[in-house]
Amino acid sequence: MSDLGIDLHTNSLTVCYRTRQGKEKVCTFALKDLDAFCKTLRKRDRVAVEATGNTRWFVQQIRQRVKKVIVVNPNKFEVITKSVRKTDKHDAKTLAYFLSKDMLPKARMKDEKTAQLHSLAETRDKLVKQRTALLNKIHNVLNSHGITLKKESLGTQKGLDTIWSWDWPVVVEVELKVLVCQIQQLTKSIKQLDEELSVRGRRLKGHANLCSIKGIGAKSATVLLSVIGAVKDFESEHKLAAYFGIVPRVSNSNETQHHGRITKRGSKLGRTTLVQCTLVAKRYSPYLRRFYERIKVRRGSGKAIIATARKFLGIIYNTLVNGWVFEDFPNFVLAKS
Repeated sequence: MSDLGIDLHTNSLTVCYRTRQGKEKVCTFALKDLDAFCKTLRKRDRVAVEATGNTRWFVQQIRQRVKKVIVVNPNKFEVITKSVRKTDKHDAKTLAYFLSKDMLPKARMKDEKTAQLHSLAETRDKLVKQRTALLNKIHNVLNSHGITLKKESLGTQKGLDTIWSWDWPVVVEVELKVLVCQIQQLTKSIKQLDEELSVRGRRLKGHANLCSIKGIGAKSATVLLSVIGAVKDFESEHKLAAYFGIVPRVSNSNETQHHGRITKRGSKLGRTTLVQCTLVAKRYSPYLRRFYERIKVRRGSGKAIIATARKFLGIIYNTLVNGWVFEDFPNFVLAKS
């Protein structure tokens, strides 16, 4: 049996084979010749590889050939990320060594369907941001010519059509036509992604449960589930909150413990979606609204909404773990089985 540490790239991989006796051998393979590497694998081997863009594909190619594959979370394995000797050979050796000691922090690997939906949701988010940037540009052009329109009014086709109510210099007209064309194309693409997220999202386990919570719509439920993946991977709601990056930083000095701002680790899209759903949910839920108002008095609205989002995430966690479906969410009444 050997422990293999692999430094994976887009076109090659560097492998350190480490025996039980501590002997090491390092080899490099071109990714197009993956079969040559696979022939060196044995059923009793263990493999460690860092989570990168093509790790999922790589794991699928070798999973049946070895005893165990560990995908390493690079954010929690700073021995490599902060190493002064940052070479492929050194990284592979480090992974093999810590694998032999069973000291590697594992990364979560979602199932393929959930991972694909998460990628789709992230693409949609990028397109929405691009469209917003272009709408802001049109708004700036109008302002520079003394035309005042509400930015929100440009978000519809009817609003964009009002742009042609004025006579524009030739150069400005060309610029506006290009901007409008790009916005229309982005809107069409976003609509296509929304339809796909809606259809595929309903098939995710827990989708109907989350949609029964007042404040979480079908699209938001899909995004949250694509971020969470298998909820049973998390031992507690605190672990899930840490995964969302919505827990405070904690620093210890002697016997003093300091709590700072939230860590903001994990999916930014997940946090944003969670906060948006919380803003809606607290309007309907007396429990969340009272909690928000109590925190707001002491710490302000910004920290209050983050604290409420953390509380709301606890409800989401328990809903998924227990399979709850709400008949009346504001009053926490569950539907009869």
